[in-house]
Amino acid sequence: MKTLISSSGDNLKSHFDLRFGRADWFCLLDEETGDCSFFENEFKNESHGAGGKVVENAVNLGVSKVISGDFGPKAKDLLEKFKVQMVILPDGNQSIKNILEKIKA
Repeated sequence: MKTLISSSGDNLKSHFDLRFGRADWFCLLDEETGDCSFFENEFKNESHGAGGKVVENAVNLGVSKVISGDFGPKAKDLLEKFKVQMVILPDGNQSIKNILEKIKA
């Protein structure tokens, strides 16, 4: 299973980003292998539709779960359509490393 986590930066010390479509970066975790990689959100500065474009990218990557602080209505609809689980975390003070440790526990 692949999990996408919204991030403020490109490393494990980065803070969790409460935004989904406008997150600066994403952490992609392959829960089977434990591999973790970061990539910049190329849609963060779009004038509209950033969340939907991020969802399409996530589906193309084979993501089955997304962790963020909030999802816009269009992103929610698309994630539900593609049967991608949404996990909402309200605390933006967590590091990506902390979230990954909780997932792996």
